[in-house]
Amino acid sequence: SSGINAEYGKKNAGFTAEEREDFSTWLEAGFTDSFREFYPEKTGAYTFWTYMGGARKKNVGWRIDYFVVSSRLMADVAASEIRESVLGSDHCPIMLLLANPAGEKEN
Repeated sequence: SSGINAEYGKKNAGFTAEEREDFSTWLEAGFTDSFREFYPEKTGAYTFWTYMGGARKKNVGWRIDYFVVSSRLMADVAASEIRESVLGSDHCPIMLLLANPAGEKEN
């Protein structure tokens, strides 16, 4: 499945040129898109679907929810997931699992 048309998206919050440029600036500064780090080739992974036209059922959406982490924190990330099966909103939850949550001591 493909996402929402890029030309359409350029006029909408979450997909404007300014937002995309700002996001690129964070990545260029050394931050990491944690989901993309685990799934560099995955397509059709979205976190938002418009309510119009049955977009979610057709999986026509955008990935506009992220965990962007520092390289130092990325070393402790065990998983970064999109919970697309969780319904109740036009967005779905995303999850970041740390290998050693704060406060837990290693043996």
